[in-house]
Amino acid sequence: MEIPYTVREREDTGLYNAKLGIWLFLASEVMLFGALFSAYILLRVGSPEGMWPHHILNVPIGTVNTIVLIVSSVTVVMGWAALKMNQFGKYRIFQAITILCALTFVCIKSYEYYDKFTHYAILKKDGTVVDGHLVSKTTNSITVHVSGPGHHRVPFLIEKPGAANLEHSAALAGHDAQTKGAEEKKEASPLQQGATTEHADAGAHAGTVTVAYADAEKIENYGPKHHTYLAIYFTLTGLHALHVIGGALVIAYIWGPGAKMWKTEPERYTNRVEVSGLFWHFVDLVWIFLFPVLYLL
Repeated sequence: MEIPYTVREREDTGLYNAKLGIWLFLASEVMLFGALFSAYILLRVGSPEGMWPHHILNVPIGTVNTIVLIVSSVTVVMGWAALKMNQFGKYRIFQAITILCALTFVCIKSYEYYDKFTHYAILKKDGTVVDGHLVSKTTNSITVHVSGPGHHRVPFLIEKPGAANLEHSAALAGHDAQTKGAEEKKEASPLQQGATTEHADAGAHAGTVTVAYADAEKIENYGPKHHTYLAIYFTLTGLHALHVIGGALVIAYIWGPGAKMWKTEPERYTNRVEVSGLFWHFVDLVWIFLFPVLYLL
């Protein structure tokens, strides 16, 4: 039995079935990501002043990933256009570049995730905070490399909002946080005061620091549980990465084993390429929103 409207457009919609189906699917995807973006906005607006992290992501790396996805969108269109002109060889080249761009994006994102999961914040029992990238772990201690000036730390959720503001001003402008810390001494606990002043010193002097587990009150990497911002960051970018992987697998199948259809049903094959390209454009568009929201604002 022949499946209708795989090539010819339907009279009622003006679209062939696959194209109608992908637009309906993308409508549901808009609702999915729209809900997550709305959650991000509400969480950020509802966060106490000074407790929402800023500029902790690697903007140059995010920019490179943005360029990679934009290039992949161009090659998807060029591949589809090549099929329209009956140039199957050029189509294979363009789609190979698209698949390569997808792999590059996922590899870069994996590096970013690795960087966050090896970045530790250590809250010591005396209230001081040591923040840096993991160097080594033993059964009794953890060693991290503390970054120099300009480093932005994600505050512990148990910290007082004012403490986060003092840390950032000290790290960025070299401001003496102890002055304001003294003004808050009456109402702030020793734990909060220590978290304020220690990181200003740690941010000003890069080096390797070893902390014994017996001296640590709390040890957390920059994973989803460390802060609400990181939770929504991993949720949004992780879901997007899954869409990149899924879209790349579909494109790779059409480009590889599925290419046999080009010899028997070239128009239907071209439509498949167009539909996969529409999904890929949506994936790229989502990232165009994710990049400024998470990396720049």
